[in-house]
Amino acid sequence: MNNERSALLLGNEALEILKNKTVLVVGIGGVGSFCVEALARTGIGHLILVDKDKVESSNINRQLLATTETIDQVKVIVMKKRIQTLNPECKVDTYDCFYDCSMDEKIFSQRIDFVIDCIDSIKSKQDLAMACIQRDIPFLSSMGTARRLDPSKLEIMELEKTSYDPIAKRMRNWKRKNKIRNKIWVVCSTEPPRPVESGKPLPSMIFVPASAGLLLASECVKKLINK
Repeated sequence: MNNERSALLLGNEALEILKNKTVLVVGIGGVGSFCVEALARTGIGHLILVDKDKVESSNINRQLLATTETIDQVKVIVMKKRIQTLNPECKVDTYDCFYDCSMDEKIFSQRIDFVIDCIDSIKSKQDLAMACIQRDIPFLSSMGTARRLDPSKLEIMELEKTSYDPIAKRMRNWKRKNKIRNKIWVVCSTEPPRPVESGKPLPSMIFVPASAGLLLASECVKKLINK
């Protein structure tokens, strides 16, 4: 992959570091697809992708992988094919399944340098956070991006400092209940979520999920370089 422009900004030594890193991304939807794209284009050498879903027509307004040609295709497979056109040197492992703690032994049997959580399920977020804490693997977690319009309200912050976000609130309660003292860093919006009618799907557009994915990837790269 031609990474000349990245080298001018980061330096060749940093790019060599990234080439030798493994990043696990769980959830390849509105947030995760943009996150993985950025990591692949930046030169991460090994990506592990986990998602059970197939592309749906309702994804087209906000998910990078969703086009009229990819409907009904498995997301992790579509993402892998895309990465191969962007960065053929990147090794990509895929798990076409739902993540929970039962997968930990298989996934974490290999070295993983960083984990990025782009999952919708609260329980899966909790399982993944615990797996990383137990193994001392640095990670970032995306909080809610639906029902919001302003990407400039996204911030990287400690979980305990979040507000307005229902997902973050449940994660905070879980953290306190389990007496977890480790700091958990998240990407969270300070924009209050807009109300939604009962029984209707959560409204979402591309701006906030895509920006959250890029922010996650950016922070991951910075931490890997500075480690």
